[in-house]
Amino acid sequence: MGRRGVIPVDVRHPDPSALAVAVRALVAGDVVAFPTDTVYGLAADPCNPAATRRLFALKGRAANAAAPLIAADAAQADLAVRAWTPLARRLADRFWPGPLSLVLDAVPSIDPGVLGDGTTVAIRVPAHPVACALAAAFGHPVTATSANRSGVPPASDAPAVVAGLGDGVALVLDAGPGAAGPPSTIVDSRGERPKLLREGAIAWGRVLESLV
Repeated sequence: MGRRGVIPVDVRHPDPSALAVAVRALVAGDVVAFPTDTVYGLAADPCNPAATRRLFALKGRAANAAAPLIAADAAQADLAVRAWTPLARRLADRFWPGPLSLVLDAVPSIDPGVLGDGTTVAIRVPAHPVACALAAAFGHPVTATSANRSGVPPASDAPAVVAGLGDGVALVLDAGPGAAGPPSTIVDSRGERPKLLREGAIAWGRVLESLV
């Protein structure tokens, strides 16, 4: 990837012109790397089958492995979710923005490739200004799978994204080093009781305690 594929952005006040470049890439069906509150992620339009195929090919990800989404806020998350449960609302109110992904039934417009041949989507609102600004500028939730090839540790900064993925990524929004901790915790929140699918940055015990 040439240097022009990396755009520095202020972590607290991302430049709208940089976001506009990223949005144009997403609209064109390309993949954009960006920082989150956990690790760097890969954004693609989850409603564009060509874009999601490009994303999965870049990562070498199995077709039955779903890709999570991020939204700018809870209202935008509605665009990807068919229906909210009372449990999901409680967890979103408690932990968003933050590293908790909620699994809910997806709307039909989400490409089945993003869902791993299933019908549900994992979505969250991240606690990172650049990530939220990117989703807000795009006007729809975007994918946020970690910026790495499958089986390789996630990238925590822009140089690692470039080294690991090369010119398969159209653009990297470089906001400096990100958190090097675990990915988001994923909770199935479709029923009355939460089900842990992956423990990550938020301990399962904290999730349970929040519901007492």
